[in-house]
Amino acid sequence: MLQAKGVDVAPLLPANSGFDGAGWSEHFSSRFAGQPFKSVAISFTDSQGRHFARKGEFVATATGIEGSLVYAASALLRDEIAANGSATLLLDLLPDRSAEQVLAAVKHPRGARSLSSHLKSRLGIEGIKAGVLHEALSKDAMQDPVQLAATIKAVPLKLVATRPVDEAISTAGGVRFDALDSSLMASALPGVFAAGEMLDWEAPTGGYLLTASMASGAAAARGAIQRLGL
Repeated sequence: MLQAKGVDVAPLLPANSGFDGAGWSEHFSSRFAGQPFKSVAISFTDSQGRHFARKGEFVATATGIEGSLVYAASALLRDEIAANGSATLLLDLLPDRSAEQVLAAVKHPRGARSLSSHLKSRLGIEGIKAGVLHEALSKDAMQDPVQLAATIKAVPLKLVATRPVDEAISTAGGVRFDALDSSLMASALPGVFAAGEMLDWEAPTGGYLLTASMASGAAAARGAIQRLGL
């Protein structure tokens, strides 16, 4: 409606959203979809050198990943996928242990124990964390202590698509700021003000979203009051 009236509007895009990956195996998807990765960290550097790194948790889905830690990086990941077709983040399964500590634990003699039992007892890696290692490494690579330890600290997760806007917590896009004056009134539609998610901006979390939506609403209200001469 606003575009039809000459207001410049950026297309809506998902923000604080999940992503589809390059594809989990049927075994991983059927066993771990809906389960959380807890006490992990993710890092990502896009093609322009912008970097994200944070600890937290997120959830594996049947097609990829979602959750609070992923949402925090979603703008960078979304833009990278749009520009280059994919984005690969690195998942640190043990952020509180150094690479040297992990390697030492993996190399520790395990005697008659299986590798899975060894990883569980020495590093606490089991369940979904063990599962994602098998997604990333071949059977031979799992037996290589150096490669296994390195992957525990940096599992590559390739993402190829953002989940639809309908599933996103919030959106980017909306009325561009250069289409508004300082009181958030549309230059092409005097007397019409925009605020909140109508504006072309996005917040990293729902709390910031609510705060800025209310703040921009107050700014637009002051503009409307001033225009009415009240």
